[in-house]
Amino acid sequence: MRAALNLAPVMNLQSTRIVLVNTTHPGNIGGVARAMKNMGLGELYLVAPHRYPDEQAVWRAAGAGDILERAVVVESLDQALANCQFVVGTSARGRRIPWPTLDPRRCAKQIAAAAQRGARVAVVFGREDRGLTNDELQACNLHLHIPSHPDYTSLNLAMAVQIVSYELRMLALADELPDNPQQEWDAELCSAENLERFYEHLEQTLVEIGFLDPAAPRQLMTRLRRLYGRVQLDEMELKILRGILTETKNTIEKSSY
Repeated sequence: MRAALNLAPVMNLQSTRIVLVNTTHPGNIGGVARAMKNMGLGELYLVAPHRYPDEQAVWRAAGAGDILERAVVVESLDQALANCQFVVGTSARGRRIPWPTLDPRRCAKQIAAAAQRGARVAVVFGREDRGLTNDELQACNLHLHIPSHPDYTSLNLAMAVQIVSYELRMLALADELPDNPQQEWDAELCSAENLERFYEHLEQTLVEIGFLDPAAPRQLMTRLRRLYGRVQLDEMELKILRGILTETKNTIEKSSY
């Protein structure tokens, strides 16, 4: 069996092109620039935008003004895709002729595979009100559909770009994200010996405050063991909990004087 290909090193987000076609509102262009910078994408092409440059684009971009400064404005989609070898078109509705269509997560894998083969990738987003035309979609190798809730399928342009960009970034960072969320924890996980001492301390305290009846314990300690076992306490957290139990006991003793 062949080993799985490592896609992360060749997934160059900076050179993954985002193409916006006939964007009506300049604020959406700014929002897209911000979404791109959030996820590490850097190449923006604008096909015949209705209003651009525009102050609203700059305002909505917030700290992503550099994306706008580098944005390339062209007159046609053909110009925007001239040097691209793998093109993904976003589509919100079904087509008369079936076309390969994937959700953003699976589509990101296809994009990474194409990039690994040396292809320059572009992801094309259509007009705010009607998306891409059939002719424009036919210029794409693959169609991408965001499976939003059927009761409200409308997505803001910047939101759509954010979703796709996020999936691309997650794939690019796959080898950098820890499998164990406690891999870089600030304290060691507690030992089984110390955890057992805590359970003894906990049970003793619960008996003293009248919460646990030793004659009829039911499954209380079993459930508490399951709870704390699921949390995976570290040594510092265990000390805090035992400190609370000790202070609870001290308070009870003081009140009995």
